[in-house]
Parts: sequence; C-alpha cells; structure tokens
Amino acid sequence: MSSGIQTRYLLPLLLFVAVIVLFIYGLGHDPRKLPSALIDKPLPEFELAQLYDVESSLSKKDLLGDVSLINVWASWCVSCRYEHPILLDFTRSSEIALYGLNYKDAREDALRWLQQYGDPYQLIAFDPLGRTAIDFGLYGVPETYVMDKDGIVRYKHVGPISQQDLNETILPLIKKLRTTTI
Repeated sequence: MSSGIQTRYLLPLLLFVAVIVLFIYGLGHDPRKLPSALIDKPLPEFELAQLYDVESSLSKKDLLGDVSLINVWASWCVSCRYEHPILLDFTRSSEIALYGLNYKDAREDALRWLQQYGDPYQLIAFDPLGRTAIDFGLYGVPETYVMDKDGIVRYKHVGPISQQDLNETILPLIKKLRTTTI
C-alpha cells in the first residue's frame, strides 16, 4: 500500500519537473529565430496578380537578377505598422528592390492602408488566400526574406524589422550578396 501512495505522489512530481524544464528551455530561446526550411534553397515558384493592377502579375522570375527583399504584410497587421516607416526610409535611401506580398487581405483595405501610410514597395503581389505565403514557410506577418540574384533565400526575418535589424543584419548581408558569390 505504501508503494501505491509513493507512485501517486511521484508521478505528479515528475510531470511538474518536466513542465518546469520545458518552461526554462523555452525562456532561453528567441522566438524570432525560428528555423526556416527555405534558407539556402530556391524561393518557391509563384505567380500572383499585382495589388494595384489585377491584369499584371508578379512572379519569382521577376525578382531574379539582383538581390531583393520580399516583405509579407497585411493591412490588419499591427506589427506591420511598426516596421512600415523603417521600410519607407529604407527604400528612399537604398537601391535594393523591396517587393511586397500582401497576405490574406482585402484588396481595398490594402490599397487604403498604402495610401494612408505610404508605399515602400517596387511591386506588390496580392495573396488573398495566403497560399503563396504558406509555400514560403510563413509563420505570421510581418516576415521579410532576403533573396540573392539567383533566387536563393539567404535570410528570413520573422516579425517587424527594427532599424537595428536592418543596420546590423540585413544591410550587411545585402552588401555581401552583391559583392560575392555564396
């Protein structure tokens, strides 16, 4: 009978210890550093209507030939508003193309949002169902991908880009990709 009582108390204690270990493990990891299956692999093929012009499309082949950034955003995304001024400043002071992928949005809402806050994008693909973004391995908006001239994804940033992220990670990588072959 005493072994039954010990087991009854030991099992909850072991479960409690396991939960604490997982909690401590989780605290030690940056949630923005999520693994991406796309790093050092080709960006998936896609062809979507452009946000401004439904008769025109944007595809992967349009992005080839130079280093580019692809920013996944939505008008309903609060974090997208945080990074938007940074993207506007980036495109004003950079010759790097920034492409947008509008994710699960209503076209009218996205156009209104860009009119209100400004448009930093060279072109914007419209992905109302989110299928292309899912093919990219999207965790949530905003996310930004750095793609080399050959269409290989070299970096993925999850969450809003800060000026520090841009200065310390993204811009040095772009410079490296433009001057060397990886």
